[in-house]
Amino acid sequence: MLKHTPLYNAHIAAGARMVDFGGWEMPINYGSQIEEHHKVRQAAGMFDVSHMTVVDINGAQARHFLSYLLANDVAKLQSPGRAFYTCMLNDKGGVIDDLITYFLDETYFRMVVNAATHDKDMAWISRQAQAFDVVVTERPELAMIAVQGPDARAAVLSLLPESDALVAAELKPFNAGQFGDMFIARTGYTGEDGFEISLPADPATQLWDQLLGAGVAPCGLGARDTLRLEAGMNLYGQDMDENVTPLESGLGWTLALKDDRGFIGKEALLEQKARGVENQLAGLVLNGRGVLRPGQRIITDEGEGVTTSGSFSPTLQRAIALARIPGSASGTCQVDIRGKLLECSIVRPPFARNGAVCEGVI
Repeated sequence: MLKHTPLYNAHIAAGARMVDFGGWEMPINYGSQIEEHHKVRQAAGMFDVSHMTVVDINGAQARHFLSYLLANDVAKLQSPGRAFYTCMLNDKGGVIDDLITYFLDETYFRMVVNAATHDKDMAWISRQAQAFDVVVTERPELAMIAVQGPDARAAVLSLLPESDALVAAELKPFNAGQFGDMFIARTGYTGEDGFEISLPADPATQLWDQLLGAGVAPCGLGARDTLRLEAGMNLYGQDMDENVTPLESGLGWTLALKDDRGFIGKEALLEQKARGVENQLAGLVLNGRGVLRPGQRIITDEGEGVTTSGSFSPTLQRAIALARIPGSASGTCQVDIRGKLLECSIVRPPFARNGAVCEGVI
């Protein structure tokens, strides 16, 4: 039986088309996926992301544990509420999951992991934690609402008590704070500004209704996917997984390799870097009509590759994709679409952010 988030009834009442996503019945859209996409790029939209898992790490060795578990260095997190994006790797450097980690105090960190990887993530985290003085606690009672777009922060702030709104308005990107029963983080997965808010189930339903009243559009997972693709953000299971490393997935910037810290997968990454990373995750823009989808063969002057994510871009009005191709490939390539070879430009993601097409993409 599929699981339901606390906002399930709100989705049904709004006429959402529901689909199975990682064992959860979630809204794919509420009518027009393209309209939802544009709403986020141009104003404000909100997503139910309660299927994701909040995991709290408490204990005297919390920082030491996460320093070993994660590929980015938690020493970067010093001020309460500060967060970073990172990967959790296996011994071969493959990506078990990508996640955001928040520093709350020296004995308290918070992570948010993906729904589709929940079981393996929790098994891995719990196994690694056995050697440390920490307690790993899932927080299934918390719902999550992502409010994204140029008007998103103003919409949320208008619903907070004045004293909280003044403080929340000062949150910098990748920072968070606790405001009553709401944990508000200035993070997102769309390439737009906004907040991701964790809070108990009953207040979450009330907040959803209040945001509707404030003109924030409900958006489904379909728009979330085209938004994150335009923003050049990886999707776990497509653009990365346990068989590829961050160095092959455009995520080298999330690694801290230069210090003496040992972390799971570091030796494999250093070996790969020393012998040369063969593949890159690049952006493709189709130079003509057609549809880019995951799993299509790519032909470059340096060898072949494959698309990992692909879709029509509502912002560019073109088909775009992320693709794993030879690291030396550049310029143009060909994509095999049902036996036809069509030309694509190889570009550096992102394709679009902050409501506009990025320079040099088209």
